Formats: sequence, C-alpha cells, structure tokens
Amino acid sequence: MLQLLQRLTSPPTQRLTTLQPTPSTVGFTVSTRPVPETLPALLQYYISILLRLITGVCAIAVLLLKWKPDITRNPLSAIFGLWVEQFVAAEVAGSLRWRYVVPAVAAVWYAILRRGYTEESILLLHGLGLQTSTSSSMYLRPATTRFIPTTSIQDIFIHEAFKGFEVRFYLAIVIKGEEDVVVVFPNLLPRREILEVVWRGARKCLYGGGTVVKVKQVEEEG
Repeated sequence: MLQLLQRLTSPPTQRLTTLQPTPSTVGFTVSTRPVPETLPALLQYYISILLRLITGVCAIAVLLLKWKPDITRNPLSAIFGLWVEQFVAAEVAGSLRWRYVVPAVAAVWYAILRRGYTEESILLLHGLGLQTSTSSSMYLRPATTRFIPTTSIQDIFIHEAFKGFEVRFYLAIVIKGEEDVVVVFPNLLPRREILEVVWRGARKCLYGGGTVVKVKQVEEEG
C-alpha cells in the first residue's frame, strides 16, 4: 500500500535525450513522455490513441445530431451505423439540452487535446546562439521558444534555490542588459546529473570551437 502511494505521489520519470545532427549543433531535450519499451506497453499506447479518436468523433457526432437530427441519413450514418441512429440520435442527442451538450463536447475535446507530458529543450548553434523551448499543455498550441544570440550570453552556470521546502538545482543563462537570468527547463527543473550533462555540452558548443557530444540518453526517476 505504501509503495502504491509513493508511485502515485512521486513526480513522473524524466528522460534526457541528446541529439547532435552536425558537429556545430547540439540539442538537449528533457521530457516526461513515457516511452513504451515492451509489447504490452506499446499496445496500450496505441489503444489509448484509438480510444481518444473514437471518443472525439462520438462527441462531434452527438453535437451534429443535436444540431440536425436528420443527419443520420448522411454519410455519417454509414460510418457509425445503427448505433448512432438508434442510441445517440434517439437516447442522447434528442434528450439533452444545448446548455449541456456544448460544454460536455468542449470538455471532452479539451481532455483529448491536452498533453499528458511536458517537454523542454535547448538547441545550441556554435557561433550563433541558443534557443530554449517549452512545449504547450495542448497539442494544437505551439511551443514557447526564445532565441538568444551568442553575443548576448555572458555565462551559463548551475545554481541552487529553494522551491517550497526542498533545494532544487537549475541551469541559468546570464544575458547582457537583463537583471534576471533565463532558467533552462523551468517547469521540469531536472536534477543535477542531467543539468551537468547539458551544461558541459552547452559550454563545448558555445565556447569550444565545435562539439564532440555523442548522442546520449539519461533517465531519471522522479
């Protein structure tokens, strides 16, 4: 019971992926996205995607049937068959009010489009600068990015600070003309082991005249 409680309350696993497409370019991505490594996990992953698609299409079908009940004579009925015609049209769409249907459909699609993980990355270009990126909480919303040229970067260092009642390490970038530092991976705040890999790779790329960073993955339990 105690182990189950710890698994439910512990933060998700963080994975660091390092990618170097060219000798002068290196990218570091920290993600909480689960990676299915076994056949059951892979099947569960694809089944969850299928269930999301079916739920979203059914929600749209209910909305269309409420707006136009005779839509079952359209190609929509050929897709869903008698189930939509007899169950959704007669039992659900016809009995619910608009003030319940619209918020329910919106809530369903909000849950479908919401990411279940967070990804944050830093891309370093030797002689040009770096770009930080944080994924959005929704699939259709673009990530938040910022590009910082090399001429504006004064230093990159690992520091520590209090977050609540614990000490957390963070990777910071000092920028000329700005009072506040830019925190890399601000939402995930990986542990020091991951930050040291990124810090070494970032300094090699920006100040080392080219990088020799190899593709590497680091997994960190929450």
